[in-house]
This record gives sequence, C-alpha cells and structure tokens, in this order.
Amino acid sequence: MGLCPDARTEGDGSYGSARYSDGWWGGLCRGSRPSPPVAEEYLSPFGVTLVDVSDDADLPFPANHFDLVISRQPTEIVWDKRARVLRPGGSSLSQHAGAGSDRCSPQRAVQQANAADLEIVDLRQESLRTVFNDVAAVVYFLRKVIWTVPGFTVDGFRDRLGAFHEQIHQLGPFVAHAQRFLIEARKS
Repeated sequence: MGLCPDARTEGDGSYGSARYSDGWWGGLCRGSRPSPPVAEEYLSPFGVTLVDVSDDADLPFPANHFDLVISRQPTEIVWDKRARVLRPGGSSLSQHAGAGSDRCSPQRAVQQANAADLEIVDLRQESLRTVFNDVAAVVYFLRKVIWTVPGFTVDGFRDRLGAFHEQIHQLGPFVAHAQRFLIEARKS
C-alpha cells in the first residue's frame, strides 16, 4: 500500500497517507471513484483517517504537519506540495513506474524534488521480470493492471489474444520487464 497526499493515481487508486509525529496516520486516496470506500474499509481498523481530495485541490493539511509521506506509483508528484506538508527533517518515500513510462523518470523526480528544497537521500532502480506461460495469465494480468492496456476486454482483443496464444505455444513463455524506481527525499 502506498501513501502520498499529493499523488495523482490511476487504475487501482493507490492509497496515500502520511504519519503524524504522535503516531496517528492521516490518509488520502486518489484515483478511481471506488477507491475511497475501499481504502476506508481497509485502513480504518489501523486508525487511519481518510481524506478524499480531488487531484487539482490544495492539500487540506497545515504546513510542517507530517514526519513521513509515502506513495506508490503516482502518475505525478507535486513536490512543492509534499515539501510544504513535511516537517523539517521529515522524509518522503515513493515508488514509481520508471523507464518506458512517460509519467516519470528518476532524473526528472530528482530535479523536481531538489527544486522543492528536498534533499535526495536514496534512489534505487529495478527491472522486474514477469513471465507469462499462457494467454490466461496475460488476461488475468491485464484485468488487474488496467492501465497497461486501457479499455482491455477479452471480446475486444479476442483476435490478438488468439495470435498471442499461438506465439506462446510455438515460442514459449512471453517475458516482460517493468521498470521501477524508489526515491527517498528529506526536508531540511
């Protein structure tokens, strides 16, 4: 689960939140409309307060409010908003889709974080291997990771799935690699 009061998310509506110094969690959810009720159901037993904010709204938190802000695969981070809600010495930790995505690059994230007066503490990059042994696995994946092929349906892609089935049958498993990066930044 990810967190970030300023991240726009897509698809599964990744969750956002930040940690108060007294141990309570403040939460924020963006993305698809079903996400806020689902997030509230899962997070409320942990004392998370869910605050649903539209993508273009200001964050409804005071300056210097959080010790930690975490996000998982935001489509965009507005680093100056993140820096505003972090307390001095507070940390930002976020995992992003990397190379092959026009959403964000590690270099762009570092530049934007630095421009918001956040110090980069750590930056890690990884290539994650996924193997599809049959077309059913491809269908399952595309139904779960809905932003990979927007508008995907079995009926709409039946011919292409049939050709893909033949390719896997003749050539063996299809291997894909997803690029990710993890960035940790700290407010001075």
